[in-house]
Amino acid sequence: MSDLFSLSSDVLRMGKSPLDAIFSPRNVAVIGATEAPNAVGRTLLWNLISNPFGGTVFPVNPKRTSVLGIRAYKTIAEVPAKVDLAVIATPAHTVPDLVRDCAAAGAKAAIIVSAGFKELGESGVELERQVLERARAGRMRIIGPNCLGVMNPLGKLNATFARTMAKPGNVAFISQSGALCTAILDWSLREDVGFSAFVSTGSMLDVGWGDLIDYLGNDPHTRSILIYMETIGEARSFLSAAREVALTKPIIIIKPGRTDQAARAAASHTGSLAGADDVLDAAFKRVGVLRVAAIADLFYMAEVLAKQPRPRGPRLTILTNAGGPAVLATDSLVLNGGKLTDLSPTTFKALSDLLPGHWSRGNPIDILGDAGADRYARSLEIAAADENADGLLVILTPQDMTEPLATAEALKRYAKIDGKPVLASWMGGPNVAAGVDVLNRVGIPTFDYPDTAARIFTYMHRYTENLRAVYETPSLDDQVDDGAHEVAEAKQLIDAALAQGRTLLTERESKEILGRFGIPVLPTVFCASAADAANAATTLGFPVVLKLESRTITHKSDVGGVKLNLNSVDDVRRAFDDIQARIDPASFEGVTVQPMVKLADAYELIIGSSVDPQLGPVMLFGAGGVLVEVLKDRALGLPPLNQTLAGLMLEQTKVFAALKGVRGRKPVDVELLKRILVRFSRLVVEVPRIREIDINPLIASPHGIVALDARIVLHDASIPDESLPRSAIRPYPTQYIWHTALKEGAPFTIRPIRPEDEPLIVAFHGTLSERTVRMRYFSPLKLGTRISHERLTRVCFNDYDRELALVAELRDESGRRSIIGVGRLSRVPGQNEAEFAALVSDAFQGKGVGTKLVSKLLEIARTEKIGKVVADILNENREMQHICKRLGFTLSAVEAGDSTLSAVYVVPA
Repeated sequence: MSDLFSLSSDVLRMGKSPLDAIFSPRNVAVIGATEAPNAVGRTLLWNLISNPFGGTVFPVNPKRTSVLGIRAYKTIAEVPAKVDLAVIATPAHTVPDLVRDCAAAGAKAAIIVSAGFKELGESGVELERQVLERARAGRMRIIGPNCLGVMNPLGKLNATFARTMAKPGNVAFISQSGALCTAILDWSLREDVGFSAFVSTGSMLDVGWGDLIDYLGNDPHTRSILIYMETIGEARSFLSAAREVALTKPIIIIKPGRTDQAARAAASHTGSLAGADDVLDAAFKRVGVLRVAAIADLFYMAEVLAKQPRPRGPRLTILTNAGGPAVLATDSLVLNGGKLTDLSPTTFKALSDLLPGHWSRGNPIDILGDAGADRYARSLEIAAADENADGLLVILTPQDMTEPLATAEALKRYAKIDGKPVLASWMGGPNVAAGVDVLNRVGIPTFDYPDTAARIFTYMHRYTENLRAVYETPSLDDQVDDGAHEVAEAKQLIDAALAQGRTLLTERESKEILGRFGIPVLPTVFCASAADAANAATTLGFPVVLKLESRTITHKSDVGGVKLNLNSVDDVRRAFDDIQARIDPASFEGVTVQPMVKLADAYELIIGSSVDPQLGPVMLFGAGGVLVEVLKDRALGLPPLNQTLAGLMLEQTKVFAALKGVRGRKPVDVELLKRILVRFSRLVVEVPRIREIDINPLIASPHGIVALDARIVLHDASIPDESLPRSAIRPYPTQYIWHTALKEGAPFTIRPIRPEDEPLIVAFHGTLSERTVRMRYFSPLKLGTRISHERLTRVCFNDYDRELALVAELRDESGRRSIIGVGRLSRVPGQNEAEFAALVSDAFQGKGVGTKLVSKLLEIARTEKIGKVVADILNENREMQHICKRLGFTLSAVEAGDSTLSAVYVVPA
């Protein structure tokens, strides 16, 4: 069998991909092959035949019988074999018809190197539309147009018009810029850097970031993926694939445009604070991708992450024989977000006992210019043992007494320290070259300059932090349920406003929606008369605030419609009359009354969301109040959030340190603040009609947290629901929650899995017998392996666009939850089919749980428009075969003598 079991995904994964035709074709047709000097078609053909990839090359040229001595064919239809890959190098206007011909001839994929498409305007956009339409009709995959092509150096495939072939290696490089590809290629040959794949994407008409990351993530020869990105393209596809792959392979991106001021300016505080580039940063962090600022750092990071462990924290210990380089390294470290290790007393004493009395007596550890190999080695051993250190940088400058080679040899035994990367900077030229070679061979990355090494360490820590959100299991919000009534009630309020022609909700309406989603709001009472206002104030308790109900009223003067700190009934009556007198009677609707909040011991925060053109809704948290745009202390994140992600947003702000308590002030309830962020994110993703929303200020004090003011702006009613911006990360699919019962009548719930379910899944695996495990996983699988955190992270953190696990949840009389079954539907990348699997606790087998799980998976497949659902089942697994037969699967032998059956369900259209 070609199928491979993946412990991380908990499903059987197909070994084949439609992109195999691009990276490992059995044959290639070059359409536009020619002998004309300096022509792209000639270079393409020459590159393919001069680097034999083990397949056949077919030149296609209607005017020639041979090209470069190889028989040519007038059309692809005349090629005497079914073509895997067509490479097209003809004028743009001819490409749509050529793609149609390729599809008709059964070609599986095409690389279109031709230029002259959308980069030229509307006519080019129309050409691209025709190309894509004809490719999809023939189920072809397309790279390009306007690209350099694709190299697979390990397979000796050079389907590009570059002058040379890349060296083989374990780094995949993908670029939207063909010119950059050629520059990187030249650089890599000089620096002896090798590649597992070298891809120029061009316009990304069809195959995009998500497709390529998926493919290279499954490629055993690729250890890291480097990307030069100009546009994010299909954001949801990119983020989905990146999050899946980043857990096992580093994805490192350089993206220009950090200073682009084209980010829209919105009316809300959130919109003005959230620049487009910052939003991209937040998106990369969300899925574990590392963004770097320099091209060289792409390759530095690929090297260090392949050779050294990720640091657990930001603290670096610097060991040096010269003060100046260490100072430069320190500046670089701190300016890029790192910290110097505070040496422990034990470390300080050990170093003092070892080193001359005039050592630096701190970090950086200057072991002085006369340090030999032994002093370096013993000092590094002491520094590495310090529990405060997260990483080490060893700097050597070639002084008269220095032993570059001997020192490198002495440091070899410290090349692998658990959880603490070791980097080196052997400064100089020929005198240190031999030592550099020794260090590189044993896996200690070396850098010409120490400030570069320090910067790379901070990138390593940043990468650790990015992955932390993916790996860490969040706690469960106490308000989690299906959320249907909150959404319905919010929609009712919104529909009423839109029916009145309004896209701006009143403060009272905005707060009502927030309250429905469990966000604490200040009590607010609408009053149409002074008597009503006085009664409300008496009920709420003095002092109170009066505000105009409508934000769209016409003022008779510049006097605002807000009255603060009212302490009696008479104050309230006078304030009401004063506000009413200053407003046009035709537009006066009334006022709202709310308690006056004392701010002496409170912090003013802001929570908001606005829509980014590429990534949809984006959340903001930070310091709020009237100085919000001045302070600009904020963090961005993509909804939906869980407790872990909410915590990471808090930690990115300066105000967070104050919230934990400073200068004798009691701390704010940070856990409650996290829950509020999670609930706010639910509101943002589940009510897409909201265009902008601000809570400013959100008042946080040791006594509680409450929304003091709120503002919601809606998308216009003319925009249909299906055209509203969607979140870049698919939210929890509440529509797939069902309440059902066992055969014996006991109620249970079937719902999508959540990251917070990891403890329940651990307990579930403890209820499975050895036979049940073998039926599901085709072989014995120890409990410790099944419940390891690294594995269950992938099992419980579903990207609901690519896979969806359902759990059968039972609650006992005390409300304690347990999982009694799990079913999983996983899309096969690049194909309109999905694999399914189901597993039921032994105590609940035969009670209808498995049948209901699988039937719900098929229902989801129909809703998600998946064409086919498949699985492999052991011959002896009679129970699952029975379920499949009942639900309409076709069962057949995989191959003669095999121990498995293939189950196939064709989903009705």
